[in-house]
Amino acid sequence: MSIDVIIGLVALAALFAAEGWLPAYAAGRERRLRHGLDNLGIAAISAAVGAAAAPLLVLSVELASANGLGLCPMLGLGWPGCAVVTFVLFDLWMYAWHRANHRIPVLWRLHRVHHTDPAMDCTTALRFHPGEILLSTLANCLVLMALGMSLGMLVVYKSVMVLVILFHHSNLAVPARLDAHLRRVLVPPSMHRVHHSAIRAETDSNYGTVFSVWDRLFGSYRLRDDPEQIRFGIGTYDDPAWQRPLRLLQLPLRPNPPRSEASG
Repeated sequence: MSIDVIIGLVALAALFAAEGWLPAYAAGRERRLRHGLDNLGIAAISAAVGAAAAPLLVLSVELASANGLGLCPMLGLGWPGCAVVTFVLFDLWMYAWHRANHRIPVLWRLHRVHHTDPAMDCTTALRFHPGEILLSTLANCLVLMALGMSLGMLVVYKSVMVLVILFHHSNLAVPARLDAHLRRVLVPPSMHRVHHSAIRAETDSNYGTVFSVWDRLFGSYRLRDDPEQIRFGIGTYDDPAWQRPLRLLQLPLRPNPPRSEASG
């Protein structure tokens, strides 16, 4: 078990416990255990697919290293400089990939599995269709080679990423002042809760994974003055029958309903 997985499991357990003690949204959370188990069910399937595809990441890194491919060798960066540059640029890639998942219909069919959760909490951070995980892994192989990123650097990025995404998906009540300070650099809950709104203009905003700067730079930054009024989901496929792992696996085969500005 890699260090990023261990960090993720510990953070998940801690945040799930903290959400029960200090929730941002208390209403409608009577079935939080059932909700969490459903999300972890689809997450387990996706994790198995990700683990099966992981050797492709190793192969990509070894191929790039053996042939001197990528930005780091091209610029002659040492380990510290390469680590910083690839961390930042990989996070930029994650922003671009996330945005593409909202704009390209076939990718949205997979990604909407993540967005049909009507009760957002830390387990939502792991709720992805295995098809999306597979496509993401294949795309990441190309990015790793383009950057000349080592496996160690990737593990560092993923370790930080899993902490941030678990936190900004969480149902933890975060003091407004702390949240405001965090979002100068990182993506905090206030930003990502807007991203999970059923209103399309809000769903199609705040794509950042770790750093909040990308949304500011590319015009997708958005906040709400009334976060307590956010309705999560996409307006369809968010009823209890669609929250079971086996139904979520089938969701990409269902039509893409029209997404209005009012209903998502």
